[in-house]
Amino acid sequence: MKVVLMGPPGSGKGTQAKFIANKFNLTHVSTGDIFRDNIKKETLLGKEIKGIIDKGNFCPDELTIELVKNRLKEEDCRKGFVLDGFPRNLIQAKALTEFNEVDVVIRISVENEIIKKRLTGRRSCVSCGGTFHVDNLENVNVCPTCGGELYIREDDNEDTVKHRLTVYENQTAPLIDYYEKLNLLATVDGDDEIENVTLKIIKVLESL
Repeated sequence: MKVVLMGPPGSGKGTQAKFIANKFNLTHVSTGDIFRDNIKKETLLGKEIKGIIDKGNFCPDELTIELVKNRLKEEDCRKGFVLDGFPRNLIQAKALTEFNEVDVVIRISVENEIIKKRLTGRRSCVSCGGTFHVDNLENVNVCPTCGGELYIREDDNEDTVKHRLTVYENQTAPLIDYYEKLNLLATVDGDDEIENVTLKIIKVLESL
């Protein structure tokens, strides 16, 4: 099974992709993870990517397409995969059809105001990498898992979040029409408890 998860930043794609990958024994392929790995290792590519992401922009198509294409050639993707964060625009979507066919594209739909609240209230741990929301924290500066320091990612400040949503509307939203015409699109409401969203996605996949 080859699945694409799409939705605005903060819609829960990463979380749902992990659940779905485990449920159906698929490989979770996240462009965000690929980028962050390069950033963490401070590679030349990572430094370039960091500058782009910190401004709320997406990485160049040519770079992203090549990274994903190479990743999907790896052995663990032969059993099937869940793509998280790719494709982000029509250029990437059309490129994907050239080197891999997908079975379904699941769109997680969430209103912009909800997205803004989710992202601007998000805190990340410098030690364990955990992600939390201020609504669920007793101390917004301390990680409840490991006691590490919590911080606000540069791409989670209010101005950057607004820009990210604008970029999404301009570049990624047109994919809705593209995949509808290919009869590959299924939409689920992401304004719900995480477990309920997961059940909605599972229902779609089990119907294939």
